[in-house]
Amino acid sequence: MNPTDLMHQPLNAHDTQVLIVAAVGIGILILLIVWLKMHAFLALTIGALFVGVGSGLPLDKVTASYEAGVGGVLGYVGVLIALGAMLGKLLADSGGAEKVVDTLLQGRPATLPWKMALVASIIGIPMFFEIGLVLLIPVVMLAVHRSKGPAMRLGIPALAGLSVLHGFIPPHPGPLAAIAILHANVGVTLALGLLIAIPTVAVAGPLFGLLAARMVPIGAAGAGLAVSSASASSASSTSGSNAGGKDEDPKPTHSPTFTWTLITLLAPLALMLIKAGADIWMDKTAPLRPALDFIGDPVFALLIAVLLAMVTFGTSVGFTPTVLARKIGASLLPVVGVMLIVGAGGGFKQALVDGGTGIAIAKIALAAGLSTLVLGWIVAVLIRLATGSATVATVTAAGIVAPLAVGLSPNHLSLVVLAVGAGSLFFSHVNDAGFWLVKEYFGLTVMETIKTWSLMETVISVMGLILTLGLSLVI
Repeated sequence: MNPTDLMHQPLNAHDTQVLIVAAVGIGILILLIVWLKMHAFLALTIGALFVGVGSGLPLDKVTASYEAGVGGVLGYVGVLIALGAMLGKLLADSGGAEKVVDTLLQGRPATLPWKMALVASIIGIPMFFEIGLVLLIPVVMLAVHRSKGPAMRLGIPALAGLSVLHGFIPPHPGPLAAIAILHANVGVTLALGLLIAIPTVAVAGPLFGLLAARMVPIGAAGAGLAVSSASASSASSTSGSNAGGKDEDPKPTHSPTFTWTLITLLAPLALMLIKAGADIWMDKTAPLRPALDFIGDPVFALLIAVLLAMVTFGTSVGFTPTVLARKIGASLLPVVGVMLIVGAGGGFKQALVDGGTGIAIAKIALAAGLSTLVLGWIVAVLIRLATGSATVATVTAAGIVAPLAVGLSPNHLSLVVLAVGAGSLFFSHVNDAGFWLVKEYFGLTVMETIKTWSLMETVISVMGLILTLGLSLVI
């Protein structure tokens, strides 16, 4: 009997058992990550083994289930995370990010919040949230000093641009992991994600920024300490990873042009969108379809972007091949932890699936009449609130709702990915590293951070769910 048939049967004793085990397993995650401060990789591994044993899997199959989950996710996602890290490193070290910022921030002060959101969205394409935040904070503070306005008026748009990209758009780890788990189409997810991301950034960024600036009217003077702190962090992020000798981190002789910077950053998106268009409008038997599928595959698209970046952000700005090799090697060190967490999350997911938790939850959802989109969002919200990790929330929630997604169309599979991604961003608070980064860089109190950053994350999450549900009615 296949999983879809099992979902239409009533709950039995085993279903009750695995649901209790899953709840206890998630509780163990919370205990280990939040209270005991254990690394998420170890916590997820322990949780996965507990769930496997408690769900009744044969002992000789428990570790095999975990290993299959890790390999299944990392075999696809790990390569993309590595390529994205290489692109982000070259962008930062070449001065390309500063070129984008300097160019887009010219003009009338009234347009600064919108331009800041655009800058953050562009910078956020290849960069992890924390790296993009460290890079953008000095720019935000410089713009705040120039405009002599509230820091949150420009800070919130920048944070919104980074956060939305992190939660919704490949090649970020969370969306990629959910795509792999749910067997969704990357190109379709990217296209629909952009449709959701644009209005979400507008509402949670420049528009909510007006309210946040009134609630927390801290200005340039109040954020003065954050400028030097962020600048120091930015410097250490670009030079510390290559430390070891006076020539380990040479500076570029000149910056890449704005045009080539945009071409390099947008190239992988363009290739993946071409494939998405082919998936929607071109027959699978068309002669050109295999070629479009190949060039639009994320591995090829990001590889092309990295190779192009080695010229536009590398040799053309004065870096030698030896320096480029060092920089690319250094780019992989900071993402090892992320890759391990994503992989362990895949192992935890597989233990839930093999133990039968996903089918049990699917039975409850069917009985309650909950849609896969709403269930995915709710589960991701609960795990996000409990653990503070958007990536853990995304991977775990995607695994739980995977049985419900069997048989959905490519469009609706992508919408499930986006609903889960939206839930994973809900109300960041004190158990989230991003909360403390924002607090310290902007010089806020805990309550001020909740009024601004935490509420902004909640706006993004709710907007994402509303727009996802809206799209599900028309596609």
